[in-house]
Amino acid sequence: MTEADLYILYKGFYMPNLVHSPESLKYYEEFSFRPDDVVIVTYPKSGTTWMQEIVPLILTGGDPASVETVPNWDRAPWLEQDRARVLNLEERPSPRILTTHFRYDMMTPSFLKVKPKVIYVMRNPKDVFTSSFHYHGMTSFLVEPGLQSDFLQTFLDGKVIFGSWFDHVKGWLSAGDRHPIMYISYEEMIMNLKDSVTKIGHFLNKSLDSEVVEKIAERCVFKNMKQNKMSNYSTVPCDIMDQEKSEFLRKGITGDWKNKLTVAEAETFDAVYNDKMKNVKFKFVWD
Repeated sequence: MTEADLYILYKGFYMPNLVHSPESLKYYEEFSFRPDDVVIVTYPKSGTTWMQEIVPLILTGGDPASVETVPNWDRAPWLEQDRARVLNLEERPSPRILTTHFRYDMMTPSFLKVKPKVIYVMRNPKDVFTSSFHYHGMTSFLVEPGLQSDFLQTFLDGKVIFGSWFDHVKGWLSAGDRHPIMYISYEEMIMNLKDSVTKIGHFLNKSLDSEVVEKIAERCVFKNMKQNKMSNYSTVPCDIMDQEKSEFLRKGITGDWKNKLTVAEAETFDAVYNDKMKNVKFKFVWD
């Protein structure tokens, strides 16, 4: 099926119509943020599920029930999705954990005024592309990726759900001087998860002793998190997400793009990356 069949167009961006609707977008636009909200922001396939596992554990002092009894889409719901409208988020105690894939310039007046805390997770775009390619191939609500070379061009052109990776990252990086944002990368968490948990805890003003940090990090190591049925999407019907084709939580590694992209494709990617990101001063882990 085509984009017209599967996607809704919102402010020039594609989003899957399976979970987005005019009503859900209206709800998002009218949502009232609180200063102590914690908003997880990611470009798709950049570590969203991982952060939705880590943050609840930090805020509850490592209580496993926070991630074992509630699906990740309910414990840290996407504000732009239909599901958010039925969760009575207005009645949830603070701090609420919320999620969005939106760019900074798509955030609402309430968000800009109240300035809730944001955890922005970034990932090497080559690995984002690789994960996206597999994801498009195992879901029924996304356009089939087709040939890898074709999907690569589509990705680099930003003609995918939620638009350009480059614009997404640059927009959120530019907001750091006027909004409380903690920047962290998928690669940092892979390299030292305990340090990352501690760093996130400091940002959220949550004091964690070394034993709790160790406990959270051990639980959130990819191979362990992958076993959590409240996080691995195994409860989603296979006609929507066929995990026999590709697991939702697939490898949880860095550099998998090297197993996917040809030399020519990697060179094309690098050329576009270097051009799009040439004026960005932020030091990325993967550079």
